[in-house]
Amino acid sequence: MFIRNENFRSFIHHYPIVTTILVIHFALWVIISFLPFGEQVLVLGVGSNYDVHNGEYWRVLTPIFLHSSFGHMLFNSFSFILFGPALEKMLGKFTFLCAYLLSGIFANIGTYFVAPINYYHLGSSSAIFGLFGIYLYMVIYRKDLIDRMNAQIVISILVIGLVMTFFRANVNIYAHIFGLLGGLALAPIVLRNAKRFY
Repeated sequence: MFIRNENFRSFIHHYPIVTTILVIHFALWVIISFLPFGEQVLVLGVGSNYDVHNGEYWRVLTPIFLHSSFGHMLFNSFSFILFGPALEKMLGKFTFLCAYLLSGIFANIGTYFVAPINYYHLGSSSAIFGLFGIYLYMVIYRKDLIDRMNAQIVISILVIGLVMTFFRANVNIYAHIFGLLGGLALAPIVLRNAKRFY
């Protein structure tokens, strides 16, 4: 389920949504890091509670695609490569995309209501924790969709992720928690017609 054996071309063919989001991650990092207007893109897209309060509501979506450094982008993209493909196949492209985006939006709305007004944040981990929430729901309530070995992997990675959330610096704790809760809340809906991934 979480071991990728596909070659590059096959991966793109089988997981177009995951691939597209990864390309967006990389493209935005290049724009922000190397192009003259990159800083402006970052300023317009970063999560900002103050600016959301003043009506810039797109900022509950745009931070999902932005990262603060190459390492940040690489780590989140690697996590997405591990845990995104199986769900894209199980849910279907459209449902998977909706689940991913809605989890991230829910996480950023949660951040808006709980974090200080001057709080800034960015990163796709909010939406990735939403995927963990869907997997966690599977482990608890939909054992027909996940075998015991993969369930143990999910629990182990989730525990590690939560520990890192609280002990690493510069992590949006609110987004990770609300992303996880968002995925759990969406899971009964998005998994209704899900097919087991083999």
